[in-house]
Amino acid sequence: MKILLANPRGFCAGVNMAIECLDQAIRMFGSKIYVYHEIVHNKYVVERFTKQGVKFVNAIEDVPTGSILLYSAHGISPEIRRQSRERNLQTIDATCPLVTKVHLEAIRFAQDGYHIVLIGHEGHDEVIGTMGEAPESITLVETPDEVDQLSFATDAKIAYLTQTTLSVSEAYAVIERLRQRYPEIASPPKEDICYATTNRQEAVATLAKTADVVIVLGSQNSSNSQRLREIGQSISGRAYLIDGVHELPLGEFTGSETVLITAGASAPEVVVEECVDTLVARFGAEVEHVIVREEHVHFPLPKELRVLQAAT
Repeated sequence: MKILLANPRGFCAGVNMAIECLDQAIRMFGSKIYVYHEIVHNKYVVERFTKQGVKFVNAIEDVPTGSILLYSAHGISPEIRRQSRERNLQTIDATCPLVTKVHLEAIRFAQDGYHIVLIGHEGHDEVIGTMGEAPESITLVETPDEVDQLSFATDAKIAYLTQTTLSVSEAYAVIERLRQRYPEIASPPKEDICYATTNRQEAVATLAKTADVVIVLGSQNSSNSQRLREIGQSISGRAYLIDGVHELPLGEFTGSETVLITAGASAPEVVVEECVDTLVARFGAEVEHVIVREEHVHFPLPKELRVLQAAT
């Protein structure tokens, strides 16, 4: 068996920043810290912080007045910020800068009188946060068919934005339909799907052509990980999204000559290494590292955390 280990894979710059942010906050303040939603959508990461004493909440009223609250990498709405101020919470914003970019675009388009069509998945934390910036000016769509159901006039003043973790090909299909129906539709100066999502999808699309099985490390609620599994499935015919070595579908590997392993942008490298080690030990697999694209992106810690660091 040969294991193709996809590069790039795993943590993106936004996830690295958010996790580093929470690690640093724990070193500075102890583990009695609250996080609004999961810091990133990964079971392994969340469980690691939970064991340290961090509490993840889905409602601001669950955070005691005056506590330290970290906003997750997916971003939050102005309403959540307002509720935090009312409870006198000391907040640290670990929102990925590329998500913040989409928020700022939503604010700008709304202020300029546009109605925004947001392409994304209903209920996703990132989508909820973005829609909260201008709830009366944003309509959510997910598919080309939903574009056909929009009731705006052909010459309406509209713009589109996208969730950062979508399937590139599926998002483009929706954008193309929007442009067909609304030729004058405005778009962001630079596409919203983030570099890490694009690069990881490109790696899977390239390498899955020679793979018998595709393994994606990531959690079921991770949008970008789900997209990697879908791409792997469409090309190789067999793709699995798993949290770790305990979920490896070992029966699927018998007779497989080539296995592609990758990881979503919120999956830590340790879970990849455990799976690779297991396949090497069980099947005598050889590992080949394949670099499809290099990444050199880094985001600094949030300003409020850097200010606190300087004061201690």
